Amino acid sequence: MNIGIFIYRDAEVLDFSGPFEVFSTASRLCGTESPFSVFLIAEGSEAVTARAGYTVVPHYSIDDHPPLDVLIISGGVHTQQMTNEKILAWVKQQSEYVKLTATVCTGIFILAQAVESLSCSVTTHWEDINDLKAMFSRLDVIQGVRWVDEGSIVSSGGISAGIDMSLHLVSKLHRENLAVKTARQMEFAWVRSA
Repeated sequence: MNIGIFIYRDAEVLDFSGPFEVFSTASRLCGTESPFSVFLIAEGSEAVTARAGYTVVPHYSIDDHPPLDVLIISGGVHTQQMTNEKILAWVKQQSEYVKLTATVCTGIFILAQAVESLSCSVTTHWEDINDLKAMFSRLDVIQGVRWVDEGSIVSSGGISAGIDMSLHLVSKLHRENLAVKTARQMEFAWVRSA
């Protein structure tokens, strides 16, 4: 499965690095089976400066990436993406074709802005709960949970919650045993219940 993680200027580092580590570690543990191909996608092909000056080079741009099975939208300082029509159109298009769209932290704001029909239970970072409720009253915003699984839409709280959600996705997309082994390999105390 192709797992594309969308990043942008001032994206939260662990919001994309955490899921990347989960899916790449899960594949590594499977040896030659390698169930996941995970990569970073940005608007362009140039280096992206994430939070605190962390610079990363995306594997692909939104114009040249392979077909996706799963899109993960990282959080961070998302406000510029909320008015970027090219990004919003791409997110909307991808959400119509992928098997599953997941968001970490404030990534849900970008998805909700792009997909006007989105109306389900979601979550985000505790600090952004009220803003999400105010901006998107059509969403059922759940607080006090690590992630919310609505089938084809999965959202998580902030930062480390994205790792919990990604382990949940490994369990959902492949098998629970692999998620358990991945968490152990990462020495991460996986919170399995949302």
